[in-house]
Amino acid sequence: MGDRVLDGLDDTLRAELAALYRELHAAPELSGAEHGTAAEIAARLRRIDCEVTTGVGGTGVVGLLRNGDGPTVMLRADFDGLPVREQTGLPYASTATGVDPDGKEVSVMHACGHDMHVTCLVGALTVLAGAREGWSGTVLAVFQPAEETATGAQAMVDDGLFERFGRPEVVLGQHVAPYPAGMVGVHAGPAFAATDSLRITMFGRGAHGSRPEAAIDPVVMAAATVLRLQTVVSREIAATETAVVTVGSLQAGTKDNIIPAEAELKVNIRSYTPEVRAAVLAGVERIVRAEAAASGATREPEITPLDRFPALVNDPAAVDRARAALVAVLGERAVVDPGPVTGSEDVGAFGAAAGVPTCYWLFGGTDPAEYARAEAAGRVAQDIPSNHSPHFAPVIEPTLGTGVTALVMVALAWLGGQ
Repeated sequence: MGDRVLDGLDDTLRAELAALYRELHAAPELSGAEHGTAAEIAARLRRIDCEVTTGVGGTGVVGLLRNGDGPTVMLRADFDGLPVREQTGLPYASTATGVDPDGKEVSVMHACGHDMHVTCLVGALTVLAGAREGWSGTVLAVFQPAEETATGAQAMVDDGLFERFGRPEVVLGQHVAPYPAGMVGVHAGPAFAATDSLRITMFGRGAHGSRPEAAIDPVVMAAATVLRLQTVVSREIAATETAVVTVGSLQAGTKDNIIPAEAELKVNIRSYTPEVRAAVLAGVERIVRAEAAASGATREPEITPLDRFPALVNDPAAVDRARAALVAVLGERAVVDPGPVTGSEDVGAFGAAAGVPTCYWLFGGTDPAEYARAEAAGRVAQDIPSNHSPHFAPVIEPTLGTGVTALVMVALAWLGGQ
């Protein structure tokens, strides 16, 4: 039955979806400001006879595809972009800009593939809408804003997502990754790491660059802190555990001959267990305060939590069912267990709020030949752009076809047959 449903993924639909993908890629919007993207999604869903509701949890869009009695299955895609200046050189590369939370104008890019997620879900809904004889039940399609700030999923939940549109039996979704296109990876248990992002402000005393003795130099203080923070994982976390501490931003001063009064660091932490998370956070705070004290700071540093993603845990039984559906159409060699990844996702908030299983998988977006060359040279990490890179750009095919196929086939594993 699944193969007959997939007959709808023909050349005409693939061409339409490729055009949609290029359109979305060229016009990304920052988290919480995805008004144009939301409008485009809503218009596409109305064409395939979905019941559409906009403005859910901010700019979120919900589509209901009803087809008689049967289970409700939730399919989710996110659609916000990132403050990244695109450097792919593609003819449909983004030149868009937006205003970030600090009020700064920034370049915006779909550097994490959310445009591909949207396109695949629109494609899956189109295929299912055109093959109603092959399934029964309800598809709850959730297009989520603000994934990059870890606020979108919870905002939709808080806006009554499940009370207004029904509680599904399972939450399903996928994320494009720098693996060979055509490959799908799904891992049971903790699959995506928890994330904590912090803003750390360290205070010194400003002075002329020629008179460091009159200053308490926050640049030196921050630099020492950056280096010391790298010992949290290497010296305080067991080798059998996993954690990452990254200082992604360090800002201080305006001129070479002025010692500034303060410095700001932005720190990102990844972990899988509450125990490791607590240990890393405690280590970071201890080091920040100790380095400030060692520098003679007369004011305590400020540590402000920013984003937080809980760990995403895939239900083992749901993973088994999804894997069987994927293998049936893609083959054993195309479906792998990638192990846990240190990226983070807020999709787990939906399953947790609904009290139902979550199954979230990866699908490759890299040209298979390009990936094979990099793998043979031992240069995958160096030569294959990853998510959030200004060079990240999934190949349209077979990425798009695989993503649509995966969503359709896994959804059919829960939807009733006719």
